[in-house]
Amino acid sequence: MDIAASNTPNIINVRSDGLNSNGSECISNATVIKTGINTTVHNRSRNAPIGLFDSGLGGLSVYLHLAKQLPTERYVYYADTLNVPYGNRDSADIEALTLTAVEWLYQQGCKLIVIACNSASAYALETARRYYPQLPIVGLVPALKPAVLASKSGRVAVLATKATLNGTLLNDVINNVAKPNRAIVTKYFDPQLVPWVEAGMPEESDTAVGLRQQLQVFANDGIDQLVLGCTHYPFFKAFLLDEIAQQQLSMQVVDSGQAIAERVKQLLVINQLSASTESKSNGLAAIGGSDINLRSPLVFYATKYDDKLDVLITRLLGSEVVLQYYAK
Repeated sequence: MDIAASNTPNIINVRSDGLNSNGSECISNATVIKTGINTTVHNRSRNAPIGLFDSGLGGLSVYLHLAKQLPTERYVYYADTLNVPYGNRDSADIEALTLTAVEWLYQQGCKLIVIACNSASAYALETARRYYPQLPIVGLVPALKPAVLASKSGRVAVLATKATLNGTLLNDVINNVAKPNRAIVTKYFDPQLVPWVEAGMPEESDTAVGLRQQLQVFANDGIDQLVLGCTHYPFFKAFLLDEIAQQQLSMQVVDSGQAIAERVKQLLVINQLSASTESKSNGLAAIGGSDINLRSPLVFYATKYDDKLDVLITRLLGSEVVLQYYAK
């Protein structure tokens, strides 16, 4: 992966104490206290970047979909690596950390923000939209609705974090779509899936073995639609499809990344914010293995950097993506 130097000034220092060594939560000083609604006219420049936020690196799967569909756009990615994961945090903490991230991206002049984190979307999307009414904000919800409508057996499984599975966004879809269609939704959570992705998804690991076995359990229960409800999970979509083919299961795998990219594209057109097709880009990236387009580097900011971070990003994005770290 090419690393470009950044001269961007550091506008906000984001810091949080996260968890104590005993696992108990500390008080976060990354919390944004907002007493009113931000009604400032937002940057309407077509050349302004699109902001993405996730608690970690899983949202890079959404970036890949966006970069493929919208290659002339510029992107800024905020990873709250100091406080990841969000899935086991309480709703107030998730909301506070999300508002911090959205404010940071707002200060970068982003013309649109994608909360590329299912847990953050579940507990903070509507609050963020209230605080930034002039700014288009897109959230993630597991792609349960299309899965329910496509299911022939009426049985669908959602793989996600506890926060997403218990959140309002998903359960609203269950109540408003699944139940009226008499579909049965199975919720599944495995805390080892995210670490497995970040470890490179070794196929002989206990997690991989367990995932193969779980596919058979789903099939025995008549499940024919498998929804990936965490942004890390699309990175092992190919693994699932290979296993489904080898086990000869009648099951489809659904993720929301493509739908999110289509929604972002739609909002850019509606708000007349699409980047000019004549915009110059500064790097090469192969997305999806077929199209190679000139693209600007992905500007990447993390609340905590360590030696493993670049290795993980390269593993998830591939070596051809041009990355520009945000200057501290």
